[in-house]
Order: sequence, then structure tokens, then C-alpha cells
Amino acid sequence: MDRPHPDRVRTSALDFWLARSAVACVAALQLLVVNDFSLGPRWLAPTLELALLVPLSAATAWNQGRARRATTDAHWAEVHRHHRLIRRMALFMTALVTVTNTAALAALVHALLNGKAAGGPTLLIDALNIWGTNVVIFALWFWTTDRGGAALRGHPSARDPDFLFPQMTLPQQDAAAPFVPGFVDYLFLAFTNATAFSPTDTLPLTPRAKLLMMAEALISLLTVALVAARAVNILA
Repeated sequence: MDRPHPDRVRTSALDFWLARSAVACVAALQLLVVNDFSLGPRWLAPTLELALLVPLSAATAWNQGRARRATTDAHWAEVHRHHRLIRRMALFMTALVTVTNTAALAALVHALLNGKAAGGPTLLIDALNIWGTNVVIFALWFWTTDRGGAALRGHPSARDPDFLFPQMTLPQQDAAAPFVPGFVDYLFLAFTNATAFSPTDTLPLTPRAKLLMMAEALISLLTVALVAARAVNILA
């Protein structure tokens, strides 16, 4: 028998707008890289990212509207099918920005090791740019992958959590309204992992989460320990 399911999909717009803003921020940072460390023309990667962001945002808003109007099992089956397609598109876009930022870091490291890099100030600016982009990118990875994605997170149909946030361990947590992490929580997680090179207050629970945190820490370590240190030496 058909029945309503009001809590199957989250339709709060704030987290999704924050994630869209994060992608736009990554595109802007890639355009601001001083040296030529991009794959292809400097404008290519940001253009591809924004070209993917526009239909992805429209599809997300459309599917959220369907979720608000859904009243039957057939309606919810369609909502979840489209959610899976949208999430795959979001993962592809996140993978694209990860590849472009990692390629920029590899090109910068190669230039340093071969003595072809420009002056110290531009190296330091590009190192900070790549590090900041790395933080935003992995915040997107954490936000997109944890518990099946933002739309399903915190509901009975959600998967087991990939991360243990400290709010989830509080004894006074309301079982009827459990803590649901937002984009800012994942941004803080990415920032602390990139600065401490290890988990701080939030612990990874699944192999996928551990591998993501390892990858972010490795990229951050290369940026800070090799690139920034070399730039400071040049300045000295």
C-alpha cells in the first residue's frame, strides 16, 4: 500500500548552497594560480567544473522539489533513483577537481626539483593556493560520501556513518532527532586533517573514510613540507 515518507530525503537548501559555493571557490582558486601548473589552458578546468555545477545544481533542486511532493512508494523510488544519479555526477565532479589540483601540485614539485620554479613569493602563493584548494576538495569528498550523501544523511534509510563526530557520542543526544553533520562540519574536518596530518576530534570509521583522510594528509604534507619550505628558503 502506498504511504507517505516525509523523512526519506533531506531538502534543506543551506548545505547544498554551501557545497556549490565551495566548487565555485575551487574554480576561482585555480584561476588565481600564479605559475602555469594547470592541465591544459588555465581556464579549462574551472570551466569544466562550473559547466558540471550548473546542471548538477538544477538537478538537485528539481529532485528536492519532487521529494517534497512525493506521497507514494513509486514517487519515492523515482526520487531515490534520481538521487543516485545526481550523487554519481557529484562524485565525478569532485574527482575532476581532485585530479586537477593534484596535477598542479605535481607540476609545482617537479619545477622545484628541477630548479625551474619562479621566484620565492610566487611559489609561496601557489603553495598556499593548492593547500587551500585541497582542504575544500576533501570537504566535498567527505560531505558527498558520508552515509550515502547529503540528501539521505540522518534518516532511517541512511548507511552507517563513515565518520564519528563528537556530537554523536553525547549521552543527552535526542534519539528522535540525532545529530546530522553539515557541510561546515566536513570543512572543519578537512581543515584539521590538513593541518594536523591526522584525525583530531572526528574519527574515520570505514576504510573509505580512512583512505580519503590519508590522501588529504599526504597532499597537505607534500605542499607544506616541500613546496612551502622551499619557497621560504628562497625568500631567505
